[in-house]
Amino acid sequence: MKNKQMMKTIRGIAAPLPLANVDTDVIMPKRFLITITREGLGDGTFADLRFDNEGGQRPDFILNKSPWTKASILVVGDNFGCGSSREHAVWGMRQLGIDACVGTSFAGIFYDNARKNGLALPVVSPATRDALLQFSSDSGGGEISIDLESRTITAGGTTAPFEMDDATQTALIRGRDDTLDSLEYAAAIRDFEARLNSKMRVSVIK
Repeated sequence: MKNKQMMKTIRGIAAPLPLANVDTDVIMPKRFLITITREGLGDGTFADLRFDNEGGQRPDFILNKSPWTKASILVVGDNFGCGSSREHAVWGMRQLGIDACVGTSFAGIFYDNARKNGLALPVVSPATRDALLQFSSDSGGGEISIDLESRTITAGGTTAPFEMDDATQTALIRGRDDTLDSLEYAAAIRDFEARLNSKMRVSVIK
């Protein structure tokens, strides 16, 4: 398995999604969890916000409006990703083309699932979040830039810091996940298994 490409900066159109307490059932409704693979989850992401009961697009939802149809960054309300532990929510967001969500707080399990799947979750102050909501609403598709190395966000000539733990920062920059990290120890794991099997065979003989 090869490493994913290293990523130091995330740039893209930001869409404002100021709703507080958006839970994983809103991000990925449970009716889309019947698949046994990750395929097609992008269609289910924010489905009840994006589509009406007949499957038509809701014109008032931000991701259905130009230029935010091309958004790859969301500026979100407090406590984003609360609710269940379903990793499908993150899988779907990645399939929808979302690279980062910027907010004041994220549910712990959602944050961990995001790290595993390359979804950046910069944590900013309420004042910075509100300024980014205003910028993303008023700029008509202006891009923001998230510098993972310096842990800063730049929008419209203004730069502000964000919080991110060291392990998450490293995982995002290196394009790592738990599987790739485990593979670094593959030789040691095989050696341990061989020694364990040898001890078990000796024990059986005795």
